[in-house]
Amino acid sequence: MMAERGIDVDHSTVHRWAIKLLPALEKAFRRRKRAVGRSWRVDETYIKVKGQWKYLYRAVDKAGDTIDFLLCAHRDKAAA
Repeated sequence: MMAERGIDVDHSTVHRWAIKLLPALEKAFRRRKRAVGRSWRVDETYIKVKGQWKYLYRAVDKAGDTIDFLLCAHRDKAAA
């Protein structure tokens, strides 16, 4: 992404940035983390993405807020 903008950055530099910035990001995300209810439901939907049909699995709590999701091409045990 940076190369597209004409910036040449070595992979070790990016690694150092990640090591330096990840603790601050984790702290910020933990502050914004919402409590999740005890009861969840899983919803499976068949949707078209870029012209191809995919399975979208969503885990939702009682309020209908999305807890997690998975988009996959196949419907099998591993996906469910």
